[in-house]
Amino acid sequence: MQAIIRAGGKQHKVTVGDVIEVERIRNGSGTVEFTPLLVIGDDGRVTSDRGELAKLTVSASVLGEGRGGKVQIVKFRSKTGYRRRAGHRQAYTTLQIDAIGRKGRRGGTRTRSGKAADASEDRGEE
Repeated sequence: MQAIIRAGGKQHKVTVGDVIEVERIRNGSGTVEFTPLLVIGDDGRVTSDRGELAKLTVSASVLGEGRGGKVQIVKFRSKTGYRRRAGHRQAYTTLQIDAIGRKGRRGGTRTRSGKAADASEDRGEE
């Protein structure tokens, strides 16, 4: 199952187990949930209806935070003495996609291994 999510003003195509870098997310809990923009099922069926997508969720765990490389900004105008220098380093959060599935339903979500989670196993039933 694949999904397209929006994070930090950008869109990312993700599957279960993917590790992506998005612009910094300030989150103390260690898990993040996104509402997908588009979902492609294992059978090739595409879901783009807003009503259906509102029922789905993409959950990810935070692996860490980091910063990108330094970007140098230089402005120069000849013969005027105008010179400006600046720099920027973008902060990133590294996420691992854990599950793509329905909100609140344990049985329909996919786990890290890509196998469907069975609700009876989670409760300890046989």
